Amino acid sequence: MAITTGIVGAAGFAGIELTRLALRHPDLDLRVVTSNELAGTPVSTEYPGFVGITDLAFTTHDDPALDACDLVFLAVPHTAALAMAPKLVERGVAVIDLSADFRLKDPAVYERWYATPHTATDLLARAAFGLPELFPDDLARVAAARAAGEGVLVACAGCYPTATSLAGAPAIRSGLVSPDAAVVVDAISGVTGAGKKASARTHFCFADENLEAYGVATHRHTPEIEQILGIEGRLVFTPHLAPLNRGLLSTVNLPLASDAPRDTAAIVELYQAFYADDPFVHVLPAPTMPKTSSVVGTNYAHVGLAVNERAGMLVAVGAIDNLGKGAASQAVQCANAVLGLPQTRGLEAMSVPV
Repeated sequence: MAITTGIVGAAGFAGIELTRLALRHPDLDLRVVTSNELAGTPVSTEYPGFVGITDLAFTTHDDPALDACDLVFLAVPHTAALAMAPKLVERGVAVIDLSADFRLKDPAVYERWYATPHTATDLLARAAFGLPELFPDDLARVAAARAAGEGVLVACAGCYPTATSLAGAPAIRSGLVSPDAAVVVDAISGVTGAGKKASARTHFCFADENLEAYGVATHRHTPEIEQILGIEGRLVFTPHLAPLNRGLLSTVNLPLASDAPRDTAAIVELYQAFYADDPFVHVLPAPTMPKTSSVVGTNYAHVGLAVNERAGMLVAVGAIDNLGKGAASQAVQCANAVLGLPQTRGLEAMSVPV
């Protein structure tokens, strides 16, 4: 039986990518797509790429049809999920949240970085963290709860944390990284990562032919990356905006412990073994480095590795599609895990080569 599905915030960039994925997913029956601003507008009017694909029209976020859904994706700004997720979970819905509201396990950290009180701390404690390659047991826990008839919540990892953590976690978890030194991350994202609403920074005339750092030392993904990697207080994270529609590249500089191997080939083998059972992470052979163009439109993450022997540094580079593995397709991957389906179900098996 098809799983009745709703997407709240379906008109945004991540939301419309979710719509595309849900419509072609063999086990999902997409019934509800919401946008307060576009309520009553056919999806194919706002996004003509859906002409002939769906007759769905946007409805408001409070559409009662959401209550009848088995699965609801929340593609909404932070704080909006705080109000919506508890009610849906209480009704027995499986909720996959793409916002930041339930990612940070310490509510005080959330309040410090997002400047708002966390109003659903009970649900925060129950939420699974949605980065399947690094937290499979968390997803298995909520999958069991859903199988028992409970409403559940998955807080999907953000785009920068996903690329950065997939690149850095194997080395850190294997003890290759100095436990006291700073980890320096420089990451670059396409403009869709900033959302659909235009700003001075994302306006074509300012973004085109331009590369700039932003959120320097203040970006809200900093505590999420620190939480995932267990490097609280040691992260120097600098995001950059590039004139790309989609794609994210994160360069993670990891100071090696004194007894860690300096051989790149050995570390590549370690990474390949770490991700051997993960279909969406590809560790590239040295000296190949990832390209964002190789993963656009997919749920893949490509990881490249090199050792700077003179500096005693491992350079790990991760590439993802910020709207794919960084948002919509990762949400579908998490939903698959919670629903007891293969994680690859309904997700693109091959990237666009050019």
